Amino acid sequence: MENQAAQRLAATLDKETKADRLPAPLSKAKEKRDAVEVRDDYELSRDTYKELIATGMNSLDSLAELAKESEHPRAFEVLSRSIKDIGDVTDKLMDLQKSKIEIEKLKVDPSEDKTTTNNNLFVGSTTDLQRLLGDSKIINGDN
Repeated sequence: MENQAAQRLAATLDKETKADRLPAPLSKAKEKRDAVEVRDDYELSRDTYKELIATGMNSLDSLAELAKESEHPRAFEVLSRSIKDIGDVTDKLMDLQKSKIEIEKLKVDPSEDKTTTNNNLFVGSTTDLQRLLGDSKIINGDN
């Protein structure tokens, strides 16, 4: 029974290795093209947000003046909604900055990865471990 479990474990380990699960490395040209696209998208989004904020600020003065003159509740509602929308766009601009920083952190070269594994844990018996390591000797606690 233990032999069957060891055979199944070995067969499973042979079928699926860590290299099988890793994504294929990107070519340098594709990485460069992706970086340019990300930078262009970032700049377009940033410019659009800034234009929206500037347009909103300009129209805010006109809306405030209109609301004062008309003293209509709907005009004040539109004014307050415009203020909220400008604030939302400003928040989106800040989120865009944070996203850019996160993307730049992800661009770290995997060869420069400095992670250290201090503790490894094998869950199983010493017999299973010896079989995995290929040692044919089984050490008993009695001997």
